[in-house]
Formats: sequence, C-alpha cells, structure tokens
Amino acid sequence: MRRKIGRNKVISAVKELALRASFEIEPSAERLLKKAMKDEVSRQGKIALGIILENLKIAREKKIPICQDTGLSIFFVEVGRELRLDFDLEDALNQALREATVEGYLRRSVAEPISRENTGDNSPGIVHLRITEGNRLRIKVLFKGAGSENKSQVRMLTPGEGIEGIKKFALETVERAGGQACPPFFIGIGIGGDLELCALLAKKALAREAGKPSKDQTLARLEREILKEVNCLGIGPSGLGGKITCVSVAVEKAYCHIASLPVAVNLQCWAHRSGEVVL
Repeated sequence: MRRKIGRNKVISAVKELALRASFEIEPSAERLLKKAMKDEVSRQGKIALGIILENLKIAREKKIPICQDTGLSIFFVEVGRELRLDFDLEDALNQALREATVEGYLRRSVAEPISRENTGDNSPGIVHLRITEGNRLRIKVLFKGAGSENKSQVRMLTPGEGIEGIKKFALETVERAGGQACPPFFIGIGIGGDLELCALLAKKALAREAGKPSKDQTLARLEREILKEVNCLGIGPSGLGGKITCVSVAVEKAYCHIASLPVAVNLQCWAHRSGEVVL
C-alpha cells in the first residue's frame, strides 16, 4: 500500500532522534559499559569507567551533550519503494541537523576540508541511502567523533594473509590508537568489497546493536576472537591500563576480487551515540 510522508514530519522526527542520540547512548551500549565496570580489575580503569558512567547519567538527566565533540552525522536510510516523498530527503535530514544543533547547543563540528571554514550548523551529514520493500522510512544515525575516527584504518591485504592477517591488522590499529581514541572501544570491521565498500561495511557494523553477534557463525567467532585479543593489549579505559580496552566488536563482509582482501577497522569511542526512527 502506497504512503506519503511530509517533509516537516521527517525533519521533526530526525531532529528529536539527533537530540536523543546526542544526550544518551543506546541501552545496549550502556549495558556493555556497566559490565566493563564490573569486569575491570585496574583501579585507574575503574575510576575512568566510573567517571564515564556518571557522565552518561548527567547528560541524560540534564539533556546536554555526552561529549564536547558532538561528531559528524552519518545516516543510514532505508526507503520503502511504496513510499512517496515529494521533497529532497537529504535536504530534510540536514535541516533537522541544523535545528538540533541550535536547540541542543551542539558544538559546530563540520568544516569545508580545504579552507577549513566551519559550516556553523553541523550540516551536511553523510547520507547512505538504500531502497527496500514496503512503505516505511527507516533512519539510523551515528555520530562519529574525530578522536576515534582519526585513528581508524583501511588496508588492502593480500588473500594469503587471511583471517590471521585481519586479526593482526585490527590489533595493530587498536594498539596504535592507544588512549588517544578514548577507550573502551566499540569496533566495527569491514571485510571484502573494495577500498570504498570495506570502509562502509565497518561503519555499518558500528550501526548494529552494540554487542549483538553476527548471524554468520564464522564472523561471530572472529568477533569474539578479536575482542579477546584486543583486551589482552592492556590499554584499558581512557588508556590508563587495565583489562577492558574494548566492549564490542562487530564484523560485516562482502564479496571481493580474487586478488584482494580489503579490510577496514573503524574505532568508536566509549561515547557510542546512535539511534533509529521508523516512519
């Protein structure tokens, strides 16, 4: 059955989504951080996690940004083929960002890359659009701070490096990031495709529910193995040393060329801000 959604309805819903994601992390992510607090053995690590959890509580109660770096906005949008939109969807998403920035006192964090001139309103966001069955509009937002994004890596491995090469690259990326990317981390890994697609897969992996394993048993096992090995690095919460350097690893894959093995490791800091709305 065909449906129509108006521009103002989308702007209003996405503005509220952006504000909610800026002020509180998803329950699944917070549960993992609370579990990390119980599992951490380092005194300094426990102190850091305690501050993180208190920060989350204050931000949620006072409706203020979780972090001063309010991030770059990444949207994953699914549009049902039976849905009619008679407006520019990307423009509506950006208008929602502008309104959320003013209403939520969000730091202006978007700039033109060459001149470095700030846009002043956190737009434009990055929009990934997909057509699906049905008549619904599903919008997922992920806010990505520069601290963790700047430490993320893409590498074109050779097929012979295989699973062990993927794990080695993931560990090297985390070790190189250390405390500068604000652990404990949520890690998204993209395997396959090409240079472009593996990076997108890593971002999509981060957009999954935190801690939810892949339905692919091979990938689920790889997620567990990488999580275990990362937590043996001893970086710990806020880089102060400890048992918990990462709380979640999510892996996505795509078919690739027979002569290549593209891999992207996308780090996300403890302030894992995301959310979803369905219209």
